[in-house]
Amino acid sequence: MAVVSYKCPNCDGELVFHPRTQKYKCEYCASAFSQEEINRLQPKAEGENQENNHALQEENQANPHDPMGENQENVHAPREEAGSIYHCPSCGAEIVTEETTAASFCYYCHNPVILSGRVSGEFLPDKIIPFVIDRKQAVEKFLDYVHHKKFVPRAFFHKSQIEKISGVYFPYWMADMDLEGALQAEGRNVRVWRSGDTEYTETKVYRVEREGEIHLEDITRNALKKANGTLAQGVLPYDVSHIQEFQMSYLSGFLAEKRDMERAELENGVKGEAEEYGKQLLRETVKGYHSVSVKNCRLNCSREHWDYVMLPVWTVTYQGRDGKMYYYSMNGQNGKVCGELPVDYKKVWTVSGLVSLVVFVLGLVGGFLI
Repeated sequence: MAVVSYKCPNCDGELVFHPRTQKYKCEYCASAFSQEEINRLQPKAEGENQENNHALQEENQANPHDPMGENQENVHAPREEAGSIYHCPSCGAEIVTEETTAASFCYYCHNPVILSGRVSGEFLPDKIIPFVIDRKQAVEKFLDYVHHKKFVPRAFFHKSQIEKISGVYFPYWMADMDLEGALQAEGRNVRVWRSGDTEYTETKVYRVEREGEIHLEDITRNALKKANGTLAQGVLPYDVSHIQEFQMSYLSGFLAEKRDMERAELENGVKGEAEEYGKQLLRETVKGYHSVSVKNCRLNCSREHWDYVMLPVWTVTYQGRDGKMYYYSMNGQNGKVCGELPVDYKKVWTVSGLVSLVVFVLGLVGGFLI
């Protein structure tokens, strides 16, 4: 498998994607390059991977009975075992990665490297949302977040802990769906009035029918098994108006994970949720009745489109004194935070003790004055 590293044409230093400028910056000579310039300088390996992917798409289109490419094993990147070993293109040192790692750093020279075979062939993402928040901004937002929490252990935002904050592209499946639905219901209006000593009740029963087409966009689901599902979904949503066609170069300077969950594993759940939401929308169109009883409601998916996308997340992990691992995640586009923070119970007990002491003293003073 090719290990790709993007080099500055001016000084041969490594190029990394800079979120604030949305350009590629050389850490040595401070040169900056646009995406168009990077495309012209892209390594041969990336061009070959893209050609292989186009060939795979054409073959899939020619064989509509195999839309997922399940029979195209001859052109897919080989599956690997965890702990695979690669060599850094800059210093030649060994790089040991997990099975799902797609981009990392050399432990010795800290050069950003991309394992191109893990983002090509069947694992080539369709889209990507690049990082907008850079590391400095992520640290500032992290500190601002934890400083507003009174009982977080100091160790959680110590310098050594902050240095662990990592920018990671996580894999997701994103779906668009068109649904056709029909609803049959019974609506009732009840009117009560009195005339003299007699009370009258009038009940009118209506047959209600609704039909409609529903379009749902950007239904997003985590595609990495080892990811914390709550955090992976908790950083959503992203502004998909800024989504880009996938370029391998966006990964330079960040960590990245490839998917290990296929569309088929998520499809039934996503369709089920989409249908429930569609039924709710149809039901909400029925108005003007005192009560409504739904007799029948059906929805059929007439079209669906799935994209494999990479989304930016800043993450921090912390092992508490209780041995529990805590996770903090931040949306790398808009700064939305999700996570469970550790609690320093010593602080809690100290504050509780001080409050109790103050209340006790005030009670004594109040009793003395009375």
